[in-house]
Amino acid sequence: MPLDAGEHRRERLRRARLYLALEAQPGSKPAEEILREALAGGVDMVQLRDKHASDEELLRAAAVFRGVCHQHGALFWVNDRPDLALDAGADGVHVGQEDMPVAEVRDLVGPDVLIGLSTHTSNQFAAGLASGADQLSVGPVFDTPTKVGRPATGLGLIRHAAAAGTNAAWFAIGGIDTTTVHDVAAAGATRAVVVRAIRDALDPRSAAEELREALERRPVGAAQ
Repeated sequence: MPLDAGEHRRERLRRARLYLALEAQPGSKPAEEILREALAGGVDMVQLRDKHASDEELLRAAAVFRGVCHQHGALFWVNDRPDLALDAGADGVHVGQEDMPVAEVRDLVGPDVLIGLSTHTSNQFAAGLASGADQLSVGPVFDTPTKVGRPATGLGLIRHAAAAGTNAAWFAIGGIDTTTVHDVAAAGATRAVVVRAIRDALDPRSAAEELREALERRPVGAAQ
C-alpha cells in the first residue's frame, strides 16, 4: 500500500541529516542560488525563517523555496506560522517554546503537515518527545547571533538527547559550522540545523558536503 502524504514526509524526515534555515533575502547571494548549491551538497530540509519579512514577502519567498526543495526531494518548512505554512504548501512548520503548543498546531495543520519544536533543556526535550512533535531542535549548543538572548546549552544537552535512545528525529542547533560540527557529532548528534555555516560560505555546496560528511560518521539515531 502506498504511503499517504504524512507518512511519506515522516519517512523522509527519518532519513534527513542536514537542515538549513534561511531568510527570504539572505543578502550574501540570492536565496534561490544558495538553496540550489546547498541542496546539491547534501541539505535535505530547508526552513524559511525570517522575523522581519511581511506575509506577502514570506509567501513569495515560500513559492521559490518550495519549488527548489521539491526539485531536490527536500522537505520545506516554514518557521513560527502554521497559517502561512498551510498557505505556502509547506511540508512542515516549526514552533518555539513561546509559540502555539504542538497540540494546537496539530489541530490547525492536520495530520499530514510535520511539526518541529525547539527545545533548550532536558525537561523541554522530554516534553517535546511526548508532545507529538515530529522533529525536535536541541540547543543552541554554542552562542549564535541567530538566537539573541538565548544562552548556549553546551554539549551536555546533546549528550543527554543522544543517551535518551529515542528514534525521534532530533537535530542539534546553534553555532554549528564546519569546525564545531565534529564536536557535536562526537557528543552524539547525527543531525544538525545550520544557518551561517552555509548561508555565509563562499562555497555553500562544499560547506554542506563537509557538514554532512561529519554527521554521517555516526549512524542515524546512534546513542553516545
